[in-house]
Amino acid sequence: MSAHELSAAFDRRALLRGGGVLALAAWSGAWQAPAARPKLRKACMLYMCSGGKTLREKFEILKRAGFEGVELDSPTPIPREEILAARDATGLAVCGVVDSVHWRQSLADSDESVRAQAVAALETALRDCHAFGGESVLLVPAIVNKRVSYAQAYERSQAELRKVLPLAAELRVKIGIENVWNDFLLSPLEAARYVDELESPWVGWHLDCGNVVTYGHAEQWVRILGKRLVKLHVKDFSRKRRDAEGLWKGFDVALGEGDVDWKAVVAALDEVGFNGWASAEVAAGDEGHLRDVVARMDRLLAR
Repeated sequence: MSAHELSAAFDRRALLRGGGVLALAAWSGAWQAPAARPKLRKACMLYMCSGGKTLREKFEILKRAGFEGVELDSPTPIPREEILAARDATGLAVCGVVDSVHWRQSLADSDESVRAQAVAALETALRDCHAFGGESVLLVPAIVNKRVSYAQAYERSQAELRKVLPLAAELRVKIGIENVWNDFLLSPLEAARYVDELESPWVGWHLDCGNVVTYGHAEQWVRILGKRLVKLHVKDFSRKRRDAEGLWKGFDVALGEGDVDWKAVVAALDEVGFNGWASAEVAAGDEGHLRDVVARMDRLLAR
């Protein structure tokens, strides 16, 4: 046996000792490592950028900080042309918009004229999102209070949403319902049912991981909502600060320093096959602050 043959035989034996058949398959080129899972795409809310005087300057700062996309309000006083120009000049995607009037003009308001205004605003948001190349409109569909009962909120908001779904389908823009502190749709099972009853692929859920913490667990919502997930809002919440300083103080923590179990959230996202946008929704700051937010997102959402 030649020296070359001896060396090859030794290498094969070493491979077998080190990992058996798998190691030999790798040595022979037959085995390939599994493909890396796609990363979540990072975005943020426009208000988070405290620097820059013009919209384009703000987009440039967000892009340099490491964000791929941004969420804007709609209806908005910012001219559509200015938004498109900033997007095209910087390459920062406008991945979605937030219905900017849903708190004061609710789809479940007791006043029919207010509900009509809410529908018109949602239609504007859908058209804007389509024009910007975005994927979804974030919506708070109803607010339960002394004037609007839970049952009324449920029935009215679904009835009004059904009026808008044909436009969403035409534009191919989804409506993403967000879990917020509106005393409505308080469990993931109910959230899933609400969406399913609308019987449309153009309505789903925009899950806010931080908002869940005071009454649930984000990873459980992810698993139950599954394919209904449209986007994520990424922020943290501290139960300790809530209990010591008051409810809203729970949000006064940096990403990764609260009680969201990000490792469990990412595992759940993998289970349901979610690979969409994750938008930070935290305190505003300068470019350094934004870079820190991106670094935290990279660490917490690593897959």
